[in-house]
Amino acid sequence: MRLLAITPIFPNRLEPLYGPYNRQQFKALAAEGVEVRVLCAVPHLPGASLLGAPKRAATLAALGDGDEIDGLATRYLRRLYVPGVGAPVAVPLYLASLAPHRDLLKWADVILGTWAYPDGCAAVLAARALGKPCAVKVHGSDVNVIAKRPAVRAIMRRVLPSAGALVTVSGAMGDELAAIGVPRSRIHLVANGIDAALFGAAPARADARRELGLDAPGPVLLFIGRIEPQKGIAELLTAFERVHSERPDVTLVLVGDGVWRERVERARPKYHGRLHVAGARPFAEIPTWLAACDLVVLPSHNEGTPNVLLEGLACGRPAVATRVGGIPDVLADPRSGIVVEPRDANALAEGLLAALAREWSDADARACGPWSWHESAAHLAAVLRSLHAAGGSGA
Repeated sequence: MRLLAITPIFPNRLEPLYGPYNRQQFKALAAEGVEVRVLCAVPHLPGASLLGAPKRAATLAALGDGDEIDGLATRYLRRLYVPGVGAPVAVPLYLASLAPHRDLLKWADVILGTWAYPDGCAAVLAARALGKPCAVKVHGSDVNVIAKRPAVRAIMRRVLPSAGALVTVSGAMGDELAAIGVPRSRIHLVANGIDAALFGAAPARADARRELGLDAPGPVLLFIGRIEPQKGIAELLTAFERVHSERPDVTLVLVGDGVWRERVERARPKYHGRLHVAGARPFAEIPTWLAACDLVVLPSHNEGTPNVLLEGLACGRPAVATRVGGIPDVLADPRSGIVVEPRDANALAEGLLAALAREWSDADARACGPWSWHESAAHLAAVLRSLHAAGGSGA
């Protein structure tokens, strides 16, 4: 089976760490015997570097036509957009952007769009025009946030129910899809996985701390992700003020980068060496950071099924995280962590202090852990092969 994956969430030569979960799952799909090619959508505004376009669009204008990313043939789709206009014209512009890639669309037996809007909707319409079966994989904010906009929701209601299959990473997202009219029979839960070899070989806690230079004694809280407001960074800083006042032996480490990094850096002095910002780190280093910590903390406002929690459990690390998206599913077992309400710094502080007061078992956390990427890909391959065998667009 030949699969064309159309996705905005995938690494490129200039952003090698972007969207690692799709890269890992698509690579595992290839190991399942699926011939995968990737059409990686990057924002495109002609003359971006001259017109003062958003930084990412201007930077990615330097990409060539394609690359091989982790063994996957990847071509770049220059996704046209109009600054300040947004949702109402996103799908027509996407379809126009797909036109130069008609050869790939015709080559595919099955088309997989990832991210519901506009990517998934455009993939469904393009597949319908060619008589191809199409699946759409949703991730989190595309159905939990973007789909709440009236103009977007109206288009999703008209287009997504005609996809042959909708793939979700949590039950909560399946409910959101059903609410916009997708038949339950077409909604498939395929949980994300982890690189079992990489995370299963994480070093012991003391060894990991020495390797990373984390020499402060006491428990370590670890945040991994974008340092941005929607990840709950404001609530995390406020909560840590209380944690630090009651437990001055606790250290908070943030691994990642984003628009709030400078603000976090400015707050460091008042914590007397107990707040560290490591910046963006190579993916291969993440198991060491997880092994070095005592608790993973993820106070996001919205999520799909965050891989950092799955990876943390694989390393034997429980988490304190917010009750959004698929997080309650990941932390359903009490041995895996504590779930708190989102956007509530006090609730987050209470959860962290409760977790710090409790003794956790590394073995129990691992027992709550996820599939490997090969298991995840095998389930996704089964959905796609069923769609291929049925033929047509599913409309």
